[in-house]
Amino acid sequence: MKLILASASQRRRELMHMCGYEFDIVPSETDEHIAESDPGRLVSRLAEEKAREVFSRLCGKEGGANKTRAGLGADGAKEDIAVLGSDTIVYHEGRIIGKPSDEKNAYNILSALSGKTHEVYTGVAVITAKRRLVEYDVTRVAFERLSDEEIGKYIASGEPMDKAGAYGIQGPFGMFVKGIEGNYFTVIGLPLPKVYRMLASVGVLPRDFK
Repeated sequence: MKLILASASQRRRELMHMCGYEFDIVPSETDEHIAESDPGRLVSRLAEEKAREVFSRLCGKEGGANKTRAGLGADGAKEDIAVLGSDTIVYHEGRIIGKPSDEKNAYNILSALSGKTHEVYTGVAVITAKRRLVEYDVTRVAFERLSDEEIGKYIASGEPMDKAGAYGIQGPFGMFVKGIEGNYFTVIGLPLPKVYRMLASVGVLPRDFK
């Protein structure tokens, strides 16, 4: 079965390569603005909608060109495709936090998280012609207290702008992470144990585990 990653995220791509998965990338075009206040339901819905949108685009009546680009053949191969979708948000004091809209917003987010503990939610969905699997994972992350100067310099690096919660735990910001409770990879964007189990259940395995 051919695996499609419905994400343009470099971090998710690197995690999947690290595990030995072979896949193509078809970024989702889903509108990510959903009225949902529960963080677990939000990331689950978004992950599923991203996977569904790509699956439909590749295997639906209108998807001929996209099928060819994904290596499926212009006549489609609906039975032989699995699409993996994912979404990550930060949740702090009853507030859902996504990617910062600008540098001022990034500053406000990091200032609010400084010296405190928050949760990172990542939803994962796997869609095939016969299966729909949707789960989410939560990891608690504690920050050291950051000075205004440290926040400013981190924002100036440009790294926070495409990341939920305005930080990347796997980059230089790791110096300010006091501790985590849960799965490290959930914070990066894919809870790998769940991803492995879900994909294995539809017949998709990493290269070295086939």
